[in-house]
Order: sequence, then C-alpha cells, then structure tokens
Amino acid sequence: MLENTHSLPPSTDAALVLADGTVFYGYSFGAKQTVFGEICFNTAMTGYQEVLTDPSYNSQIITFTFPHIGNAGCNAEDVETRIAQGASGLVVREAVTTPSNFRSHQHFNDWLAERHIRGIYGVDTRALTRYIRKNGAMNAAIVDSADMETTLQQLAALPSLKGMELAERVATTEIYQWNEALWQQPAPLPRKKVIAIDYGEKLNILRNLVSSGCEVTVVPARTSSEAILALKPDGVFLSNGPGDPAATGQYAVPVIQGLMKAGIPVFGICLGHQLLALALGGKTEKMQQGHRGANHPVKNLATGAVEITSQNHGFVVVEDSLPETVEVTHRSLFDGSVEGIKVKGKPVFGVQYHPESSPGPHDSLYLFEQFVSLMEA
Repeated sequence: MLENTHSLPPSTDAALVLADGTVFYGYSFGAKQTVFGEICFNTAMTGYQEVLTDPSYNSQIITFTFPHIGNAGCNAEDVETRIAQGASGLVVREAVTTPSNFRSHQHFNDWLAERHIRGIYGVDTRALTRYIRKNGAMNAAIVDSADMETTLQQLAALPSLKGMELAERVATTEIYQWNEALWQQPAPLPRKKVIAIDYGEKLNILRNLVSSGCEVTVVPARTSSEAILALKPDGVFLSNGPGDPAATGQYAVPVIQGLMKAGIPVFGICLGHQLLALALGGKTEKMQQGHRGANHPVKNLATGAVEITSQNHGFVVVEDSLPETVEVTHRSLFDGSVEGIKVKGKPVFGVQYHPESSPGPHDSLYLFEQFVSLMEA
C-alpha cells in the first residue's frame, strides 16, 4: 500500500522508504540490517539469482514485478559474480515458500542472509513500479525502524548514481584466467586469445566467450592499454558494470582509445558499450527509469530482425553526440534508444543489452561468434 505517514503499522515489521518521503510497508526477509540503494524495477519472470548477483546492480534495490520470487530456491551454479556484491536489497509481492526445484540446495531466505541482501515482501509492487515510472529512479532504504525522519535524513545525504564510479568496487584486483564454458558444456579448443577488462563482469559472459573458442584472461578495470597489448591479445572485451559511465570513463576512455589505435577488435557489452561510445567522442546520460528485464525488443537495423533481449542499465548513449564514423546498429523498440553501435571500417562494436542472457532468451548469442569472426578476419 502506498503511504506517506512516518509510523510503522503494527501488522508489519519493515518499510521501504523512498527519498521523497513515500513509504511502502511490508514484511522483512533475508538479511536484517538496514540497506540503501537506488530503487529500480526488473520485469524478468525467471533468473532472480542471476539478477541479484549481477555486479551491475551494485548500490541498487530491485523491485521484481513478477510476484513469485524465490520459490525455486537457490543453487551454486546460477551466481554471476566471483567476489563482488550485486544488489543491496529486493522488493517482492508474495512471501517465499519452501523451495521446489530439483536444482535447489538452499532456501532463498538463507541465501539472501549469507550475502547480506535484505528483502521486503507484501508490497504492492504494481503500485511501486508505476510510481518509479512516473517519478523516476531515486534513492531508497529498507528499514525495520519506525524512526522515518532519521531514515529520510540518511537518504538525503546519500549520493545519486549519477556521477558515481562503482566499477572498481566490484571488479577484480588481479589478473586471472577463465576456462569454464557454458553450463554442462565442455570447453572447445581455443581459437583466439581475448583480454576481458573487468568493470563488474557477469560470469556467463566469460562462459560464452570460452564456448565460442576464446582463451580468456581477465584484467582489472584500471589496466593500461600498454599492459593489455603486452599480453598480445587477438581481441579485447569491455565488460558490463555498475555506476555512471562518465565517471568510469575518466580512466577507462584513454585505455580504450589506445586499444582502438592499435587496430585490434574490441567488443563491449552494457557499461562496456557506453565506455566505447565515450571513447569515440559520444556522451551518455541517466535515464528516467532504465531498462531492466528479460523481454526487451531490440531491432537489428542491418537485418531487420527483432531480438528479444535481456537488459539492465540506467544510463544510455546519446545518439546525437556520436560522430559520423559511428553507425547505430541496434535500436530499442520500447523507446527508440541506442542499443548497438559499430565503428565504420574497423572491427569495433558494442551493444547495450546482454547477449549472454542469464536470465533471458538466447536471440543475441550470435554476437559472440561475430566477435570471434572479427578476430579471425
């Protein structure tokens, strides 16, 4: 129920407090501590484990529009990060029931508590989603205290994601090899050597690169172009990640420009796509509500085909800022925004959405083979 009072009703034990003073009441599960983050919503019907462990959700609280979240339990395979924290919290409609899935080995509530992720259920998520769509993304907190004035003061002091650099918070600090292919698939013999720059990468991206015949070496976000080129890669991958691309671009853009100058193929996904656009002279801006879900239609402008895609981003490339040397290759059929770019005459491209899915459809897996083909050309 949508409220604007500052007292916790006796029938509930938790509250979702938005920065503008709006309060949604419900019941606590998962971790017990107060959590803060930018409130957003995700329309995926499956894959809550992958969503919650996606490093791109760092410093965010996710509202799941699908009402039944967590009932399939959790397992060790569907985690999308090695070390990083994904989402801070989640908001759901229905209480979590006993797990019922042959792959489950842990109750969702226990899994959340281990990862310090707090949840609140019993919230009218339809009303909350409409509120976010109308008023835009804002900071929020999940609390169990009736002292809402203190919470509002804390929210007022919390910085916006606009201007915030978060990639280093979730990225690796050391170079490592990744050899694991897609689930229950053997890794093929590698055809090409890829350096993946970690800005907060999802593991299923690395698995897709391996399954496409790549030998993958992952490097920290601040690795220089000289250090990367010294590893003699056939191509460089720019990963997804959290935060404002303009903030991460302060150190990432010169690196990407150095790699493009060397003439090797470059492929970026999500934040990597945005950083690529910045390196090419474009700009990015924060969106009203972002794109988050597994059912977003994107048109491939070269083929005319429509791909149903998995997405998670709150910033977007400004099309009018792109130079003439850059071609828009994919476009959102929801709002017309840029979903893919390539550099004319060079083996450099990026997409805003997530072709590895996890969760989501597999319409866009061809992009990994496209990257390998550019390295082989």
